[in-house]
Amino acid sequence: MQKIKWIRSLRNKKIRDDLSVFVVEGEKIVRELIQQFPEKILFILADQDVYQEMELNSFENAFIGSISEFEKVTSLNSAPKILAVASKLDEKAIKMDERILVLDGIQDPGNLGTIIRSADWFGFDQLVCSENTVDLYNQKVIQATMGSIFRVNVVYQNLTIFLKGLNCKIHGALLEGENLNSVSFSEIKVLVLGSEGKGISKETLPFITSPISIKGSGNAESLNVAIATGIFLHHWST
Repeated sequence: MQKIKWIRSLRNKKIRDDLSVFVVEGEKIVRELIQQFPEKILFILADQDVYQEMELNSFENAFIGSISEFEKVTSLNSAPKILAVASKLDEKAIKMDERILVLDGIQDPGNLGTIIRSADWFGFDQLVCSENTVDLYNQKVIQATMGSIFRVNVVYQNLTIFLKGLNCKIHGALLEGENLNSVSFSEIKVLVLGSEGKGISKETLPFITSPISIKGSGNAESLNVAIATGIFLHHWST
């Protein structure tokens, strides 16, 4: 099937970008896509049982696939029973009067996906990523969001330009920062978190006006960035 080759090709970021599409795998996330952005769906492939259960005959470009076909195209450890190809989501303008979470150079797709899911859980609906942050439409990112990708507006920006244009305090997660427990959540308007290995980049660091930190009592060198983000978001949302 020609479509199988096409879906396999979408593992390549350049091809996804050129076509402005992405792939969603698994029943839960495809259901979320159907519920929230049915107009974005270009193609659905499902096994016979899921096809019938989800009444996919209402979609013009929905087809029944075999196990061997799913095994050829999946990026997951085990083949799903359904996948969809959709047009990329529309980036919305950042609402400057609301809280802004900023990610500087996050590289691990699982971390980015988990951060998006955590943001959704705590009621944050916008996220600014540096241009060198892992691609939102990486399959592992999408999978880790568990559907939150459809509720959180993720925008990629040149952080130097973006942060320079802000007229407010900019809090940044730094090891030597003020203890988070001493900072009122109402003080935080913009929060920057850096990459897994290097933290906030040297280009972004000069814009941090208020360093804050999660203080620990053990011997670990640092927290995983997704876990740290969850702690910050919990504090920020109270």
